[in-house]
Formats: sequence, C-alpha cells, structure tokens
Amino acid sequence: MSDTISRIETFLVAPRWLLVRVETREGLVGWGEATCEGRSETVRVAVEQLAEVAIGTEPGRIEDLWQVMTKGSFYRGGPILASAVSGIDQALWDILGKRLGVPVHQLLGGAVRDRIRIYGWIGGDEPAGVAEAASAARGAGLSAIKMNATGVLGGLPSTRDLNEAVARAEAAREAMGDDGDIAIDFHGRVSFPAARLLVKALEPVRPMFIEEPVVPENSHLFGDLVAHTHLPIATGERLYSRQEFLPVLAAGVAVVQPDLSHAGGITETRKIASLAEAHGALLAPHCPLGPIALAACLQVGFATPNHVIQEQSLGIHYNRDADLLDLLVDTAPLSAANGHVERWDSPGLGIELDEAAVRLADRTPHGWRGPIWRHLDGSFAEW
Repeated sequence: MSDTISRIETFLVAPRWLLVRVETREGLVGWGEATCEGRSETVRVAVEQLAEVAIGTEPGRIEDLWQVMTKGSFYRGGPILASAVSGIDQALWDILGKRLGVPVHQLLGGAVRDRIRIYGWIGGDEPAGVAEAASAARGAGLSAIKMNATGVLGGLPSTRDLNEAVARAEAAREAMGDDGDIAIDFHGRVSFPAARLLVKALEPVRPMFIEEPVVPENSHLFGDLVAHTHLPIATGERLYSRQEFLPVLAAGVAVVQPDLSHAGGITETRKIASLAEAHGALLAPHCPLGPIALAACLQVGFATPNHVIQEQSLGIHYNRDADLLDLLVDTAPLSAANGHVERWDSPGLGIELDEAAVRLADRTPHGWRGPIWRHLDGSFAEW
C-alpha cells in the first residue's frame, strides 16, 4: 500500500503566523503556512475540517487532493478556505520533494534563474521616517523597498495630503537612488477618486509599481486606472483563484501578487502565474509572512519565467515578538546577499524548522489583529 497522510497539526506562533505540519504513515514530514492575518484562528479550524478528507489519502496526489479540498464542499472559495488549502498544499509539495530527494522547483520543471531579487518594507501603517529607513535598507544591501503611500486618507484628499504623500515617496526615492526601486502600496485604503489623483501625482517619482490602488471588491475599476497612468499597477494579495485574477489581468494590471498562503498554495499560484504570463503580466508574490511561506514563494520563483521580485518580511513592523528567521535551524537558505536570495537545492521546500521551538511558541498562541481605523468624522476607514 502506498504511503498515506496520517496526521495534520497547526501551530499559532508569533508574530502572526499559522504553521501546518503534515506527517505520513512512513514518517515523512512536510511544513506549510496557512497564515491569514487577523483570521488565523478561524483558518486553524478550517485546516482541521480539511484534515477529515486529507488523512488516509496519498500525499503525492497533490492535484487530486487540491481539487477535493477546494471543491468538495458546495460552498467554496474565500480567504479562510483558500488559506487552509494553501498550508496543506505547501506541506504536500515539501513531502514530495523530500521523498524524491529534490527541491520543489525541480518538481515544477526546473530552475529558470539562479537567484531572486527581494524587497523589504519600510515605514509602518502610518508611513514615517521613510528617508532614514530607505537609507538603512540600501545600506543593508537591498536594491528595492516598499512603503505605504498614506495613512488614513479621506475620500477626497486635500492638496496637503497629496503633497505629503509625494514628499515621502520623493524622500525614499532620493535615498534609494536612480539604480534602486521603490514600490508604493495604496493598501486598498484610498478611494477611487483619490487613487486617480494620487497615481498621477506620483508619476514623477517613477515607482516600481503602484500596489492595490483600490480594494479588491472594486476590481472592475482597474481598467480605468491602468488607462489613466503609465505606471505599472499591481494587485492580488486579496484575490484567491485564477478566476478572480482573470478580470484584473484583462484590465491590464502589470504585476500580479498572489499570496501563496492565501491563494491555494503552490498548486494554484503556478496556474495564476501561467495565466498572468499569457496576459504579459509579471509575478511578484505577496509575502509579509513567515519562513515557510517565503520558502514556498522562492521555490515557485526559481521555476517561473515571469517572476520578477519577491517580498519578504525581515524587520517588518509587524514582527515585534519574533522575526522571519527565528524558527530556522539554518538561516542560510533564506538569507540575502546584495539584495538577492541564491537558489539552493535541498529537498522539498529546502528549509528546516526548529520543531521544538515551534511547539513551544504555540503554547502561547498569538491573537494578532489588524487595527480598526476611523476618519475624522468618526466613520470607518480602510486600513
């Protein structure tokens, strides 16, 4: 009889991650990450429900199990289920690579590049001190950074609001230099009228891309924004399937940003990347998360022709109680040099977690929540 999945466990560990451990009857172990920021406890329950159909199945039948997990219930889709599927899916690819003694990128067709360019976050939810932070990132070897465009922003921003947003971007641009890049994240917190104003105002700064200029519920507005500017428009961290990416790609979005812990894991992200390639778009996966999610992103990136750059969370403002590399036995695979991570060939996802440290951290599980913001008039504001 073929090996079968025998146990699936989850671990809520600081700063805001949900890790998934899948074990087979023969003792192979794979790790995934199902973090859904602010909703990870809910995802934990969803993983437990998916375990009902996963346990007893063959771990190497990844596509078949993905189909069952995503479509085996009449009500399907959305961030909770997709994140739960993502964590299990990553772990199954990890197991398959370990069983065959090859890295996941080899299973995806082999490497198309030797290293991957990365970027880091500067500022915080309310961007401040970006010039100093950009200089520090540049000094640490990063050639690209990302920052929020604004904090709380009214539906019709004042000239002062726009000028301050541009000034912060200009300060970051000066620190990074002409041979460095800055990406500017609107974070879905900017209204459509404000987005049209702010995108035009930022054009002289020449950002690498403008991210999530409107909330994903308003994806029908991307065509207007794309036509409104020559700047590359990026989106996708809150889109969870090929079907949800299709209309924004048809609208001309230049960079897609599926999150491998939200968008169906390695299995679905590879399909999203192929769909993007057919539309002439580039892949830059969203990943302000933990080491397993980053390793999965990099494995996909090593084997994906239209992959362009990778987000990573080292030093991000969310990582207050733990940081990206803390749970690794060996930090070398995910360590950057000259703004790039070199390809490595260890089996599976290619990283080793300190399992004892993971189990210890789960004894005091996090309860991370995003902030609730309000406008000056007391009404709800997008974070």
